[in-house]
Amino acid sequence: MGNNKSAGHLAALFTIIIWGTTFISTKVLLTDFKPVEILFARFAVGVVALFLVYPHCMKGVERRQELTFALAGLCGICLYYLLENIALTYTMASNVGVIISVAPFFTAVLSRLFLKSEGKLRVNFFIGFAVAMAGVALISFNGSRMELNPTGDLLAVLAAFVWACYSILTRKISSFGYPVILTTRRTFFYGILFMVPTLFLFDFEMRLEWFADVKHLLNILYLGLGASALCFVTWNLAVKALGAVKTSVYIYMVPVITVVTSVLVLKEPVTWSSVMGTFLAVTGLFLSEYNRKGNGS
Repeated sequence: MGNNKSAGHLAALFTIIIWGTTFISTKVLLTDFKPVEILFARFAVGVVALFLVYPHCMKGVERRQELTFALAGLCGICLYYLLENIALTYTMASNVGVIISVAPFFTAVLSRLFLKSEGKLRVNFFIGFAVAMAGVALISFNGSRMELNPTGDLLAVLAAFVWACYSILTRKISSFGYPVILTTRRTFFYGILFMVPTLFLFDFEMRLEWFADVKHLLNILYLGLGASALCFVTWNLAVKALGAVKTSVYIYMVPVITVVTSVLVLKEPVTWSSVMGTFLAVTGLFLSEYNRKGNGS
């Protein structure tokens, strides 16, 4: 059991390291692609990759299970990314970064309502949440002034909430007993299905000659194979091993990975604000994860 949990923590950390670096690929692609085009391309690549890796079909799926897969695809693939991308057009990226990090709190609340297996929330979770949010705020604003935009900020809150819903649904899906690659692929399929109607709203246009550019191709593959196909599988494995709440607190690390990547890859300067924020975010993660012996988790 202990090895299973250790593997879960490693899977969550690996996922967050990749997700924390995706902003670079997205930034490169945004010069020629619309956000919805990047989104559709990465998950289409993800579905194909997961089928090639594990070309088997899921058998004996019950209607209620199918509904759960559909809801997971709607929340975690379609709505989360669309809300986040639209939020970024209305409000500052720093605001979105902080607000999205509230997702573990929503996950904790929803788990108390819908998941009996997650156990009772302890005071250290909320202390860790407060410390981590202070760190995320320091990283995100980094000396700049916070500017509220009700529309953008509300969309970011909704994005955090639907990610929490996805976490709860993923935990439910893990109890079905199917291989994680199959459940992830099915979730991707429904996510793309729900995404299709929105493509017309955002003037979707996908020209194959764009992918003749090696830079575009490599970045799409990184997002599709790494950040989507591989990372959603490892994230779902982590949720299966640790539970929705304990896995979700790793979201606090996304801004930290982004800062480290910015310094190493983009040669951005290190500031006291980002150093202090990183320390607080990591401390908050450990506080939220801390368990005294004998608490049964």
